[in-house]
Amino acid sequence: MQRREFIFALSGLAVGFALRSGSAFAGNKVVIMQFSDDGKPLRAVTLDKVVRDLEWKKRLSPLAYHVTREQGTEPAFSVPGYDKHEPGLYRCVCCDNALFDAATKFDSGTGWPSFWQPVAPQNVREIADHLFGMTRTEVQCALCDAHLGHVFDDGPKPTGLRYCMNSVAMKFLPHGHGNNARPDNEARHASSSLFNSPPHAGERAKVSLREFHVKWG
Repeated sequence: MQRREFIFALSGLAVGFALRSGSAFAGNKVVIMQFSDDGKPLRAVTLDKVVRDLEWKKRLSPLAYHVTREQGTEPAFSVPGYDKHEPGLYRCVCCDNALFDAATKFDSGTGWPSFWQPVAPQNVREIADHLFGMTRTEVQCALCDAHLGHVFDDGPKPTGLRYCMNSVAMKFLPHGHGNNARPDNEARHASSSLFNSPPHAGERAKVSLREFHVKWG
């Protein structure tokens, strides 16, 4: 935990750290960073939490709804795109909030898309998860509370973190798709220039066989 706090301090993201702990949420309001579809940071905005359960039930696939709204998990290696490394932006499938830049994606060998940091810490929320008799750190979309996956301390440099996400919880927009901010979304901090460069494309997180079976999204 100290390592994560240190990382955010280096990035100048004190607000983001407060959001991670839940202390910066005020009622149904949340502060996120907006991004263009090309991954360019735009502005920090305060928005109402997005709650559209009836719409999500109609619009999302049964698996996507189960994962995002019922804390489910897709089977490993089952959803195309987990190993995609094309430049682009990953948004929440429920509310379009910007979540991850493909530049921070790496091959973890787990069968789920893995990233070493979110596009902006205030765009995701990390909470304790005690399901199945173990303690993990769940990652949710800060704007709509969609379950995305979990974060672990066995990732590559520069952060040492592995954000193990569900493919169906996100939609991928390749760079060049567009340049407009989405209405319900997004993120990246103005101090993004402090973010470190991604690891080599072939670098893999060191995940033991036990972790492979236990530490799933």
